[in-house]
Amino acid sequence: MSTIESTPQAAGTDVTARRLKFVQRVQRQGALAVLVVLCLVASFQFDAFATGANIRSIGLQASFLAVIALGMTFVIFTGGIDLSVGSVFALGGVLAAWAAQEYNTLAAVVLPLAVCGAIGLVQGLVIAYGKLAPFIVTLAGLLFARGLLLFISDEGATVNKVPADSAFRNLAQGSLLGIPYPIWIVVVFFGLGALVLHRTSFGPTVLAIGGQEDAADLMGLPVARTKVITYTASGLLAGFAGVLIASYTSSGVAIIGVGTELQAISAVVLGGTLLAGGAGTVFGTLVGVLLLQVIANVINQVGSLNSNWQDLVSGGILLAVVVLQRYLAGTVRR
Repeated sequence: MSTIESTPQAAGTDVTARRLKFVQRVQRQGALAVLVVLCLVASFQFDAFATGANIRSIGLQASFLAVIALGMTFVIFTGGIDLSVGSVFALGGVLAAWAAQEYNTLAAVVLPLAVCGAIGLVQGLVIAYGKLAPFIVTLAGLLFARGLLLFISDEGATVNKVPADSAFRNLAQGSLLGIPYPIWIVVVFFGLGALVLHRTSFGPTVLAIGGQEDAADLMGLPVARTKVITYTASGLLAGFAGVLIASYTSSGVAIIGVGTELQAISAVVLGGTLLAGGAGTVFGTLVGVLLLQVIANVINQVGSLNSNWQDLVSGGILLAVVVLQRYLAGTVRR
């Protein structure tokens, strides 16, 4: 009776596989574990935290960022970045409120999507075919969108109001089964995003581009076209988030959206997506958005802390996640 002894190479391969599984588990479930623990602690510490009204408020407030972060997720999957989404978000809100005031609900939805989608399309074309760095191109997009926004709103002096009888208000202020429409919209969008990532050829393509763009190109994958689609989708989703915020506030305010791009990036990275691209999940992004919103809600529950604490805590967690990702990645390579 013979026995088969494992070779050192096989043992090393087994150890590497276990390390890889551990890294993937931490990346995909770490934020969810932190979110669950934070919610449990807050539920015991604050009587108002676990109430239905507060949970709906958390979901509603998170929905606007979630829509933006979904587009950012696919951009980061490709190894890119989109710094323009905050300004595009604000631009979409101002355009939606103006169109609702001057025309009708259909125009209030179509106009922002057309303009914001066009901004994303141009950025994608320049990045994909012009071979320019996404950071530079989308920074220029940020400045362009913010400048256009200020031009339309007379440097922020003009605030367009959505008429009280407009059906446009119901888009974000209405509810179904007691749950606000924006939350339902997020559920549908993220469901579609998960389907695209896991059930279509587009999902593996964006991950392959982020993992190794040159290899993806040699494999014959449509690298340029995929990049154009992701940046266009990011612009459309940021614009649609602006439509939702205009409906929710019944106005178009020029000062919103400052720093939103950083929040979106934070949510994506907290959710386990590698900032360098090539790995991550759509569900993880949703968890990252909820984690940021729960942190903000807990700080409000404390009462003695100001909003600056949200930035401090979120920034600290984000830094820890990025450092942990780099450490675990280095551990796997060893």
